[in-house]
Amino acid sequence: MTWAIPIVVAVIGGPLMWLLHRLEKRNTEQHGKSMDMLTTIHGDIRKIDDRLHDHIVWHADKEGANGTVRGSNQTEQ
Repeated sequence: MTWAIPIVVAVIGGPLMWLLHRLEKRNTEQHGKSMDMLTTIHGDIRKIDDRLHDHIVWHADKEGANGTVRGSNQTEQ
């Protein structure tokens, strides 16, 4: 009966290893797609950050030209 143990292991282990290999391959493909999307999103966020920074600087320059600079905790007079 000891001769049956390797056969049982092969019958169960073979399909299980095949399934795990397919899942790993699929996960790797999905990971690659996710990384591409994150790179795109990161680029978009950088653009928004730069535009927001430029807008804040524009407001700071405009307020400085008028001689009034308001902080976030000050009220308009």
